[in-house]
Amino acid sequence: MNDVSRHPLPANDPERPQNLGNPRMGWASDAMAETIRRLGFRYVSLTPGASYRGLHDSLVNYLGNRDPQMILALTEEAAVHIAQGYGKVMDAPMACAVHANIGLLHSAMAIYNAWCDRTPMLVLGATGPVDAMRRRPWIEWIHTSKDQGALVRNYVKWDDQPASVGAAVESLLRAARITRTPPFAPVYVCLDQALQESALEAEPTLPDVARYAPAPVPVPSGAAVDAAVAALKKAKRPLILPGRVSRSQAAWDARVRLAELLDARVITDTLNAAAFPSRHPLHLGGPRARHSKQQNDAVKSADAILSLDRIDLAGALNAAWPDRRPAATVISATIDDRLHNGWTQDQQSLPAVDIAIDAHPDAAVTALLAGLAGHEGKTDWPAGAVTTPAPVAKESGAISMDDLAACFGAAATGKAVSLTRVPFGWPSGACDFAGPFDYLGRDGGGGVGSAPGIAVGAALALRDLNAAGARRLPVAVIGDGEYVMGLMALWTAARYRLPLLVVVADNRAFYNDVEHQERMAVARNRPVENRWIGMQMDDPPLDLAGLARDQGLEGVGPVADVGDLPAALAQGFAAVEAGKAFVIDVVVVPGREDG
Repeated sequence: MNDVSRHPLPANDPERPQNLGNPRMGWASDAMAETIRRLGFRYVSLTPGASYRGLHDSLVNYLGNRDPQMILALTEEAAVHIAQGYGKVMDAPMACAVHANIGLLHSAMAIYNAWCDRTPMLVLGATGPVDAMRRRPWIEWIHTSKDQGALVRNYVKWDDQPASVGAAVESLLRAARITRTPPFAPVYVCLDQALQESALEAEPTLPDVARYAPAPVPVPSGAAVDAAVAALKKAKRPLILPGRVSRSQAAWDARVRLAELLDARVITDTLNAAAFPSRHPLHLGGPRARHSKQQNDAVKSADAILSLDRIDLAGALNAAWPDRRPAATVISATIDDRLHNGWTQDQQSLPAVDIAIDAHPDAAVTALLAGLAGHEGKTDWPAGAVTTPAPVAKESGAISMDDLAACFGAAATGKAVSLTRVPFGWPSGACDFAGPFDYLGRDGGGGVGSAPGIAVGAALALRDLNAAGARRLPVAVIGDGEYVMGLMALWTAARYRLPLLVVVADNRAFYNDVEHQERMAVARNRPVENRWIGMQMDDPPLDLAGLARDQGLEGVGPVADVGDLPAALAQGFAAVEAGKAFVIDVVVVPGREDG
């Protein structure tokens, strides 16, 4: 017997089932849905499809569309990115569902993004009946694949296609445990359509999910921690490079204590989520996608470098030491190599490491703090932090990225903003990150079009946190190319009444590729003025705010003069504070101020 009253739907939710009564478990998909509920999944984002119509019915008419609640997306890619955004906030998996082989193909890029982003996620898939005698003509043949999981096996942590109710329950238990075990990554479970629609002869006894929970995070090796502690105590110029760390406030505070204890300098980036206060005196420069010259010089002058699962540690080291022979003692706390499989090169170049701590970076920091108790770091770093000034806006005229960042910072003053994305051209001096939810990082795989869906998923997660008193405002600042590739995801924010502000830095071009074409022209001694051909989204310009309004959001723009920008941002923030989804189209001068 199921209980449909555990988590009531929000009062304004548009999808409240009717006439449910008290349904009993009668179908195989009911047992699957009940297992998903008991595993604690609050939501499942999806684009519907007949291959999992049995599970869909069970989620609605057996579970009552709660725990998990369906979150409808207009494309499978958006469904997966919504789950990714939720996972980036919660450090916990959300479920999503994709239809047959075609839906899995649609969603493949988004799954790859989540894989590279190390985001936990349960991807539920389905195939037409494995038993060919049970397939409907034509459609269920083209929607059935042998070994469907092979489409994504190289960029999920685990996949399965169970063949019985008992096997499906066990598969879901295993999938949930694997995706919740660091290092995080998506898992995929493909459910046979015919199995879902099979009647149960008797209600199965479902296992106690608590007995299948992930193991606690392992404690780092004592020998490795001792060696790292000794190296850090000895260092005169210790440097910390935070990377993939959790959203835990306690872990954030521990990193700050570690840096202060060592008098270490810290460099963060915008590939990862916020990991250290960017205005702290020990933080060197603003967060950037790639190190500035000053930051690179600091790496080169360090004598001990502690990497906390930094993305592309080798890239940072090799930029300072091109011979790939770092003069510093390199300490690396990571378990990421457990996911490296050779198909994708997301593991980056292999770094030279002197002391390897095989542990989650949060656990490594805890162990290092214990080992350093009583230590008082005395270093010879130059006095005064390397700072990056905040941008200042002019009073009127065409809008540069500096202008946009400065006006945005002024409008956000006093507000608890969670930036779900900033564009590559965002000035590093505008990155004022004071806590773990202030910035959520990039999408992992560089799949253009991910930002809108991730923003919606983050807004969903933050709505739950806000219900507990967090009061954070989700904001995405994204380029126009990113926006138009993924804008259909924004309908979901309107549908489920999710507060969200999207600011589009609209240079009316796929500008990243404009720069690439310029480099090619220069290298080949060809006309640079042709770099725009095949790149511009103009003549006619896209009505970006209108596209948002067509999906039920509110929006203003194009805003093309700096003088009009503060009022537009104020209107947008007011709308989000009132619980609405709002888009501002800001026309910016092409180019990069930073990054």
